Amino acid sequence: MSKIEPILDEALLKLQNAGLNDIETIRIEYLGKKGKITEMLKNLSELSIEEKKQFGAEINTAKTKLNEAVENKKKEITARLLEEKMKNEKIDISPAFAFPFSKGHKHIITKTIREMTDIFVSLGFDVAEGKEIETDWYNFEALNIPKDHPARDTQDTFYLEGSQNLLRTHTSPAQIHIMEQTKPPIRVVVPGRVYRNEATDATHSATFHQIEGLVVGEDITFAELKGTLSLFIHRLFGQEIDLRFRPSHFQFTEPSAEVDIKCVICGGKGCRVCKQSGWLEVLGCGMVHPNVFKSVNYDSEKYTGYAFGMGVERFAMFKNGIDDMRVLYENDIRVLKQF
Repeated sequence: MSKIEPILDEALLKLQNAGLNDIETIRIEYLGKKGKITEMLKNLSELSIEEKKQFGAEINTAKTKLNEAVENKKKEITARLLEEKMKNEKIDISPAFAFPFSKGHKHIITKTIREMTDIFVSLGFDVAEGKEIETDWYNFEALNIPKDHPARDTQDTFYLEGSQNLLRTHTSPAQIHIMEQTKPPIRVVVPGRVYRNEATDATHSATFHQIEGLVVGEDITFAELKGTLSLFIHRLFGQEIDLRFRPSHFQFTEPSAEVDIKCVICGGKGCRVCKQSGWLEVLGCGMVHPNVFKSVNYDSEKYTGYAFGMGVERFAMFKNGIDDMRVLYENDIRVLKQF
């Protein structure tokens, strides 16, 4: 038994100075079938039962220590070689070895919504979200559009089968939700997707995006509405853009107006986009109708307000010189790369 420890020490000393290719040779020399430690097991037959137990335990302990030393030496040498390799090698990150696909970016609709809402945020507006599935009350009646009113004919609606719910035809229902939950003053814009059952062409789609705006407080005037929207248009299209307000009618505002800008496609000369008029309609607006305030229990003698709504796709088209709305949804990579 006194021979085991010197043999183990001998093996461990050899491992200290061994290279990666020498480790397996040393393991076989001592732990192989004819290894120095393995050969010592042949002497067990000469020992008593008690001595066999003790000697067998000593042999197993020596084998375990040597196996652990072998594995640790392998890990030590492998880690050192890897560290030296990393220090000496350089990685070529030139474009020739770059990832072959171009980096993605926001869609033009998303970018336009962000740009438009950022302008209103800079003017002190909050940004809120509305519901895409609405009831008839919020989408029509609370907005002063009762059943069988002709105004409903202009918004061919998707009703959900088996319920009184519908896909909202405009973002205006958000006005009612916000006023039900909030007391004046209110300054908010609500971007979102809307749905109308109509044919798709160069300027229309069954699914599109709007941005709704609502301001409510004391002594809110049409002059403030005009100033706010004029500032918005000029920030979005530039100070040189010509714009005009003209009288119109919306059931939930009175008085009402529409805002036109000089056609950015033809410069006002007349084209198919502006229908040869030289002007483009970009948004509708007006002072909140007293009946709308009544539906949310606001005192129309105390509070006044204005609302506006605009189509995001139209702004994306006009701002980027696109003359067909369908281009925005066809996902043609040649188009998307431009924006």
